[in-house]
Amino acid sequence: MTTRSMSRQNEATMTDPSLGLPTISMAVPMPGFPAHKEFVLVRLNDDGLLYALTSIDDPELRFLVAPPEPFFPEYAPEIDESVFAALNTHDPDRALLLTIITVNEDETTANLLAPIVVDRDSMRAMQAILVGSGYPVRAILNRAF
Repeated sequence: MTTRSMSRQNEATMTDPSLGLPTISMAVPMPGFPAHKEFVLVRLNDDGLLYALTSIDDPELRFLVAPPEPFFPEYAPEIDESVFAALNTHDPDRALLLTIITVNEDETTANLLAPIVVDRDSMRAMQAILVGSGYPVRAILNRAF
């Protein structure tokens, strides 16, 4: 298996106001949501830390997502080359990561085991499962937002 380590260049893209509401097309549907392939990324706070990945076909289907860098500065997963191939990514350094956030009464967690990888040029994405990485599904966020 060939992998690439993801760099931490994602934050600037997520906070770029010229993006508006970018449409993200899932190259491979997210597990459990095979009918939902088109999403918009809606900024939820001024800091650019939280977004709603909202289904175009069903706006009630939303995932709270965030770039991992502000919360997990050491997070640098190895992404399998097959993910980049599925996205038709020509430059893996142009990919950005989003983690799915879960908010509960007691804690807020991020799924570091299965980040969403987005090609910033084509805006195609897929959720990558990092099998054998040791990353948790529920990592407690390190920073208040």
